[in-house]
Amino acid sequence: MTYMNSTFQTQSMLSNAVLVRIGQREISVGRDFRKRFYQTNPIVECRAGVNAGHVEILILRSWLVVLSKAQH
Repeated sequence: MTYMNSTFQTQSMLSNAVLVRIGQREISVGRDFRKRFYQTNPIVECRAGVNAGHVEILILRSWLVVLSKAQH
């Protein structure tokens, strides 16, 4: 597996994630391991990501899709 230079640390945040780079955008999909201390929507939850410029979409409370801008 090839690791790309990314602004989002996918190796530390998402274990066994799939990273796809399309132009200057990155899409990372993986299982969510974080404990949420707030009520989440059971279908789709969308919020700002950990880093600036990232959007996190939580699907079915277990799959995390992260949309971000690639560095190069």
